Amino acid sequence: MPRKSKRPCSHPGCPNLTASRYCDQHKPLHPDRPSAAKRGYGSKWQRVSKAYLRKNPMCVKCMADGRFVTATVVDHIIPHRGDSVLMWSETNWQALCKRCHDRKTGNEDSRPEYHY
Repeated sequence: MPRKSKRPCSHPGCPNLTASRYCDQHKPLHPDRPSAAKRGYGSKWQRVSKAYLRKNPMCVKCMADGRFVTATVVDHIIPHRGDSVLMWSETNWQALCKRCHDRKTGNEDSRPEYHY
């Protein structure tokens, strides 16, 4: 059986070829992320989020700026980070377009807030 050809490591600037996403040198720097279903975004979340978007079809961030953009993502206002109460609390949800969601998530991931 033929094997899949190797491809460059996904770490920026690494020229090593690998069969997986990262070469052995960079694998420890990039731990595997659990699947969406394991993080709580399974079929139940898909059903509930689609229903939420039908009720709230516009991006709340764009609306605040006076633009009318269709929402495509249900965002957790406060990141749940595994807390099932925050995950399923509809008061913690907001409808966002992908652009606003990516911007918000990028800011949160680069500067996370921890509450003790």
